[in-house]
Amino acid sequence: MGSRIETAQALSDLFQPVRLGSYQLANRIVMAPLTRSRADEHGIPGPLIAEHYAQRASAGLIISEGVNISPAARGYALTPGIHDDAQVEGWRHVTEGVHARGGRIFPQLWHVGRVSHSSLQPGGALPVAPSALRPEATSYTASGFQPCPTPRALDATEIPAIVDQYRRAAQNALAAGFDGVEIHAANGYLIEQFLRDSTNRRTDAYGGSRENRARFLLEVVEAVAEVCGGERTGIRLSPVSPVNGAALDSDPAATYGYAVEQLNAFGLAYIHIIEGVTQGPREHPDGFDFQHLRRLFKGLYMANNGYDLKLALNARRHDLADLVSFGRLYIANPDLVERLRIGARLNAPDRTTFFGGSAAGYTDYPALTPAEFDTARRWASCGGSKDAATPG
Repeated sequence: MGSRIETAQALSDLFQPVRLGSYQLANRIVMAPLTRSRADEHGIPGPLIAEHYAQRASAGLIISEGVNISPAARGYALTPGIHDDAQVEGWRHVTEGVHARGGRIFPQLWHVGRVSHSSLQPGGALPVAPSALRPEATSYTASGFQPCPTPRALDATEIPAIVDQYRRAAQNALAAGFDGVEIHAANGYLIEQFLRDSTNRRTDAYGGSRENRARFLLEVVEAVAEVCGGERTGIRLSPVSPVNGAALDSDPAATYGYAVEQLNAFGLAYIHIIEGVTQGPREHPDGFDFQHLRRLFKGLYMANNGYDLKLALNARRHDLADLVSFGRLYIANPDLVERLRIGARLNAPDRTTFFGGSAAGYTDYPALTPAEFDTARRWASCGGSKDAATPG
């Protein structure tokens, strides 16, 4: 007789196909975006990045690391872009590798706003933001992590051009062979800087009321969905995460509830919600109700933050999420789906190789050998567990 966890896995639809927009995904497990800074100095993803994603193609869906929509969108050294032809060609090799192994992949369209450094900006300019408020945050530069400076507040006349950069990035994503796109509106980056009243002090049409503060987000979504179709567009939100110096909105339930309700007009494939503090506690002292956002949204709900096998199985058992995205567990486990499916031991990541570098700590994490696979499966059938529930 199998173990309780093995029985739960066998009964769960976590490992079964699911419909996402126009696609049939192989399972409900998603690889979350992971910035690893392995592109070249021109933001071009090379063969190493292609191999990394191809190794992880058994995920139902891969969401790539954040990709810069313009030169000014960049806040971290050696992160890839999707705003010129060479970058598009580099991504084409990535998508071909994932598709060859039966996977699906979306890029995460990214503009960091004020979470940047002048050394990363064209001409050494200041980063831009909705308001000239310096974040208590650092940016990864060629000299290591550096404090972010006070940004320059965007003039209202500049905002349509940034919306158009998102539109062109979506066009480039399709040209590169991506299956759709995710819009990064989380973790204190540009879109969320507009959305929160803690980071948006504007008095024009993009500031003040939550309707005005959500305007930029909704204009970006409209532009991207026009290119990709709503069924191939997702968006990531982090309602109660204070990372990158972004203090919480004064009323996150009302602000994010309004934003999610408005997103229904575009027929998006999913919302990707960071539940709790990014890479931190899942609990929120004010008891934010993430399920309320799920009830408001008409598409699929993707849950993220600290999920392990036990939490993911519980989310499906109690219908708390349609999809579950795993970030940290995917760093060291290219075959994460199979390891979770059979309760196999998980590789431990090497934190010293997270940002920048070579294949070490990136593409050299081993998948299970056939012998290890059989051993783990037998272990599970006898009631054991090989650390498959380690948080990620």
